[in-house]
Amino acid sequence: MDYRPLGTTGYQVSAISYGAWAIGGAWGAVREEDAVAALHEAIDRGVNFFDTADVYGDGRSEKLIARVKRERSSERLVVATKAGRRLAPHRADGYTRDNLAGFVERSLRNLETDCLDLLQLHSPPAEVYQRPEVFAALDDLVKAGAIRHYGVSVETVDQALAAIEYPGVRTVQLVFNMFRQRPADGFLAEAERRRIGVLARVPLASGLLSGKMTRETEFAADDHRAFNRRGERFDVGETFSGLAYERGLEAVEELRAIVPAGATMAQVALRWILMFPGVTCAIPGARNRRQAHENALAADLPPLGEEVMAAVRAIYDRHVRADVHHRW
Repeated sequence: MDYRPLGTTGYQVSAISYGAWAIGGAWGAVREEDAVAALHEAIDRGVNFFDTADVYGDGRSEKLIARVKRERSSERLVVATKAGRRLAPHRADGYTRDNLAGFVERSLRNLETDCLDLLQLHSPPAEVYQRPEVFAALDDLVKAGAIRHYGVSVETVDQALAAIEYPGVRTVQLVFNMFRQRPADGFLAEAERRRIGVLARVPLASGLLSGKMTRETEFAADDHRAFNRRGERFDVGETFSGLAYERGLEAVEELRAIVPAGATMAQVALRWILMFPGVTCAIPGARNRRQAHENALAADLPPLGEEVMAAVRAIYDRHVRADVHHRW
């Protein structure tokens, strides 16, 4: 496993880390024993950074991570969580000092800790980035010892650029994968220049880039890949990276040609993300031990050659760019 500095936080985190949305909810049922096994396997393979949120299974994801941290108490694990999506309705006016403090207190209990390693605003409305009082409240939570560092999870590159104008922002989480390449146009270089940690979420485009899906694949009713294809519940860019499912399958068929013997398409997709020096880590999910094991092995793949990188760009240009690039 490769380890990279997470901005200026002082943390050295695994290049392949763990996104805990799937073990919380909205990805179909995941048994607790499978989720715990996946977390342990990730740690066994060198993963030391876990990304979760207070709304993933209404706290389930945070509690599962807390359990595994107890069971692996000798390990130094870094946990990032998120806050804001508990607001109903989810509006900028809800990002108040009192609400943020309440969200933090709940996550402290769920994660069984007295200080959060990293708190991220959870894809807040665009107006929040124009409210310095929100970031001042986060600064005060740091001073109070409730959180060590804070960052933002954003929907768009423009939001990411707005967020890093605040000096307290240490990290940015955004969708970045073979089907969402706009961050590479300039944001990643700017983040690297400013020493901002970058977490690449949805790295496998909701599983499309695993190469295992077909037109006949069915998803459970409680899986966002069934209920959010047109953005019915949250930003459509979180589901298949905003790409129409059938269009994505066409692109995947062309990507198969770049997968070397002995590797999976998912591993190549993760290794592609790590080719960008502005990225700190990719945070794929894993619903079971096997997935966690295979994800971690992506860090051991050799660097992708320029021919492969050029082929991915060409496939993106043919199948994805017109539908996706300008939107996020």
